[in-house]
Amino acid sequence: MDMHFLRLGQGKPLLLLHGIGGSSRSWQLMVSGLVEAGREVIVVDLPGHGATPPLPGEVSIRTLADAVTDFLEQQQLLGIDAVGSSMGARLVLELARRGGVLGAVVALDPGGFWQGWEKPFFYYSVAASKRLVQQLQPIMPALAGSPIGRTLLLPQFSARPWKLPAELVLEEMRTLASSPSFDELLYHLAYGETQKGAPRGTISAPLVIGWGRQDRVCFPAQASRALSLFPDACLHWFARCGHFPQWDSPEEAIQLVLTVTSGINYEPLLSAEMARERKPGTSWAAILGLGLAVGVGGYLLSRRSAG
Repeated sequence: MDMHFLRLGQGKPLLLLHGIGGSSRSWQLMVSGLVEAGREVIVVDLPGHGATPPLPGEVSIRTLADAVTDFLEQQQLLGIDAVGSSMGARLVLELARRGGVLGAVVALDPGGFWQGWEKPFFYYSVAASKRLVQQLQPIMPALAGSPIGRTLLLPQFSARPWKLPAELVLEEMRTLASSPSFDELLYHLAYGETQKGAPRGTISAPLVIGWGRQDRVCFPAQASRALSLFPDACLHWFARCGHFPQWDSPEEAIQLVLTVTSGINYEPLLSAEMARERKPGTSWAAILGLGLAVGVGGYLLSRRSAG
């Protein structure tokens, strides 16, 4: 599989896999820190995202995992350490489960562990957000350039969207709106084949699942389900993060990745505050933004379906 990618820095290779609707640029807040720490960072545009054309035929976690495996074989990178975010996190878990593809793995807020009402909530809220983003493309530079605009655009995905760099948000919104594989992939993520697990003792390389305490896409309660399917994994809580720790707390995410992929036991680095169960605080700005985005996006989605 030919995929657009960049290789940056020198040292032990590290693969970064973005989420649905993202691109290699989704990692821009982490790449320089990883390179400065002595890693060669390989960031890809997954099929149907960024500069990589879509897959022929079915687009699902299974076919994307096959495509990533083919890419790693072509580049002679089998056994590479890997970090995934959201859909990319589910991809690295699937590849770790298969064995022989990846080395150490960090999965940040993986999808695929929804149950009951969480599936339609995920599907319809994210689908509505995409429709809204498509409609707003003519004024997207102004929205992304404003703290209020970023809060209205990304309340479901970031704990503090107003603090995100404008150029990062603008790139994400453009990639999300233009991905030709988004709709089919979103449906398969929500309603397609469920994620299979790996019995205890079958994954020997370090495996850590990171989760934001304020994740409004993959709710924190889903972390226990992920651990039950991947009992060889350890869990790392990001105390003040939403769905994308690489956005809300890039320094902590970098430290976690460097620790895990260096073969060091990361657990002593966890503070009591981070390990303690606690209820996230209420962000009324985020709730308002999420409600507005879902409401308007849902209206646009229903109009498109009716047409």
